Amino acid sequence: MPRHQKLVASENDVQIEVGENAGENDDSEGEENNPPKRREKNWRVPDMKPWLAETDDENRNATDEETNEDGESPTSDKRGRKGRKGPRAAKGKENAKKKDKKKKDGDGSDSEEDAITEEELDKLKEAVEEKKKLIATIRNKPWKMKQKLEVLKDAQEFVEKFEGALGKGKGKKLYAYKVMMLKKWMKFQRDFDNFKTACIPWEMKIKEIESHFGSSVASYFIFLRWMYGINMILFGLTFGLVMVPEALMGKPYGSIPRKTVPRGEQANAMNFATLWDFSGFAQYSVLFYGYYNSQRTIGWLQFRLPLSYLLVGIGTIAYSFMVVIRTMAKNANEDGGGDDNSFNFSWKMYTSWDFLIGNPETADNKFASITTSFKESILEEQENRKEENIHLVRFLRVLANFLVMCTLAGSGYLIYFVVRRSQQFALEGLENHGWWERNEVNTVMSLLGMFCPTMFDVVSGLENYHPRIALRWQLGRIFALFLGNLYTFLIALMDEINLKRQEEKIVQHNMTAWYANIYNASFVENSTGPPFQVDPSDVPRGPCWETMVGQEFVRLTVNDIMTTYITILTGDFLQAVFVRFFNYCWCWDLEYGWPSYCEFDISGNVLGLIFNQGMIWMGSFYAPCLPAINVFRLHTSMYLQCWAVMCCNVPHARVFKASRSNNFYMAMLLFILFLAMLPVIYTIVSIPPSFDCGPFSGKQRMFEVIQETLQNDFPAWFAKVFSFASNPGLILPFILLMVMSIYYLNATSKGYQAAILELKKKLQSQAEENKKRSKKAAEKAAESQENAAAQAKDNPPGGRPNRNEAAGGKGKNLEVPPRIAVTKPPATRGPPVPS
Repeated sequence: MPRHQKLVASENDVQIEVGENAGENDDSEGEENNPPKRREKNWRVPDMKPWLAETDDENRNATDEETNEDGESPTSDKRGRKGRKGPRAAKGKENAKKKDKKKKDGDGSDSEEDAITEEELDKLKEAVEEKKKLIATIRNKPWKMKQKLEVLKDAQEFVEKFEGALGKGKGKKLYAYKVMMLKKWMKFQRDFDNFKTACIPWEMKIKEIESHFGSSVASYFIFLRWMYGINMILFGLTFGLVMVPEALMGKPYGSIPRKTVPRGEQANAMNFATLWDFSGFAQYSVLFYGYYNSQRTIGWLQFRLPLSYLLVGIGTIAYSFMVVIRTMAKNANEDGGGDDNSFNFSWKMYTSWDFLIGNPETADNKFASITTSFKESILEEQENRKEENIHLVRFLRVLANFLVMCTLAGSGYLIYFVVRRSQQFALEGLENHGWWERNEVNTVMSLLGMFCPTMFDVVSGLENYHPRIALRWQLGRIFALFLGNLYTFLIALMDEINLKRQEEKIVQHNMTAWYANIYNASFVENSTGPPFQVDPSDVPRGPCWETMVGQEFVRLTVNDIMTTYITILTGDFLQAVFVRFFNYCWCWDLEYGWPSYCEFDISGNVLGLIFNQGMIWMGSFYAPCLPAINVFRLHTSMYLQCWAVMCCNVPHARVFKASRSNNFYMAMLLFILFLAMLPVIYTIVSIPPSFDCGPFSGKQRMFEVIQETLQNDFPAWFAKVFSFASNPGLILPFILLMVMSIYYLNATSKGYQAAILELKKKLQSQAEENKKRSKKAAEKAAESQENAAAQAKDNPPGGRPNRNEAAGGKGKNLEVPPRIAVTKPPATRGPPVPS
């Protein structure tokens, strides 16, 4: 019996030695009745048999193929047990007997340890590695799911079975230990990847929204999540390095005038209206700039609070710059400029589904996602093939831009007018006016931010842009609106700051006289009785303009939050409820007619986030509580807007695919970050701080705290080095060098991109050429097959003669001669040979 037939037997029956001459040991019946002693080690050899049987089957098939090629019969080698004759069989018997005798006479320890030969061990290792590779790559196999599961199950059983066998025997324990540790490490990596995926906030919510509304709506929620992470870092910096040290180590409330509510305001300091306006106790707390003391060091840690306040204010802006630029670079690298339009529908049709989905809800989301992606691709194809009347389109676009410019100019003038009115109301006293006069600026800005984007959306219908381009124009217009409103508000604030500074000079002059009177009164009291003491709430104080600016930004942020939530609840939700329940009793179809369900406003929501973040960057220096308020706003907005978009909104009528990178959002965010940095740097460098509030009181400029720290806490040589490094003669050449480096790197990058695009064009043209060649080759092959079939039909081998030939040659000339290539033998060269 050949080796491969013998080893196919089951594990319970096969208990003989596997060696080089195992195939010849079956010739004698006496050996079958008296098997070798190795039968006791049944746990070692049977595990090897199935794998060796597979290996021998492969070798046998290869041998049979070689025999067939040589012209011999493949069945000539299939003889029975007793069919082996000749010297080879006798030699095999002698070798087997010698080996058995050696086992019985020798030491049993060696035989037990060497149950598997080195050759078999190497083959087994190779087979295990192949099965592992198959398990890792079975997902990419073009097989049916049933076949994949069967092959996967067999491969896993094979690996589990024979990896354990590799760990038995001499010198195999270390290998078994390595295999076990490798398994545990792979399991740990898989579990850790799952843990990291589970730790991504709101990942499943965003995937569900993307499956129903497309990637453009999902890009907004991804951007919101990214903004939430940025604000968490900013909140950690301000809360941990500014607010907590002042609350724990600073002077308590009521110890000094800047930390005490004035006596005239104490009666209403805890009213809800006062606290909602961020006055009263809220104003004189760690939430605003004016509460912090100007003492250089506080607490037993000697914490330098003024320096920390300045560095945190500058560090938040620097960190934001770094993160935004890094994200833009990452998105640019991921974009790559590749062409994804080749065979777009074919790829979506045959490669979109994930066959490993086991959850019905996930399957429904995946189905909706594939449907949405097809809609996006169909719209892209339609927009690429659309033809337009260019003159009419240009006229409509000019008209739309004119209307937009008029709207922007009107909103800017309205804000400036309202801010000037509020300053007049402040001079007259806000106590004499109602709620509208006190909150007129914030309300007007919120209303403009609510209704102007809707007007822009209506105007954009005239332009007939591609949806993605229309979204960018819409974003740019709303961005210009918000930016104009914000800077108009800042210009009005600067006027109010100048008024506060003039009032501050008057208060300083009055305080000098007040302190002189207090000194005289205390001198008289000291001569006759106990020392004279003044309550901090009775001390006059200046109009801290930094706190006033912080209050304005906090009010704007809170009003923006309330406007957003009220718009969602009263706009989208109530409209959806009305359409849903009144559609049955209405004159027309409310769902497909007017008013229908709302679509998710991508441009308005994105610009709302960017505008709000610009206010956070601009106002957090004057109100350290702003990052905390924004974190709360973003956290609640994620849940509220996810609920609203799934319950109250419908997908866009023209579902379009978002850009492969969010750099357009990031570019606007970077621009507003730059514009938000300018007022903060201007106040730090140019405007003197208030004389009786804040950590920089008593200094001419806020940045002088750095010079004070260098003089008192660092060696003299370090102060000299710092002053030399901050010299404008050194900074300007360094900035020039940076600009030149950026220009060089940008030019180099553009050159690389051009080279990459050129190579992609060459590859595409080469692929098209290869495709044409393959098509021509296929056509030639089909034509040759047709010719061969026609020839075989006309001249069948051993068949009847043609009907025309049987008829005596009648009509023989009417036949179409078959196209048969005939090659003539080469003619002899030279003169003809005479016969």
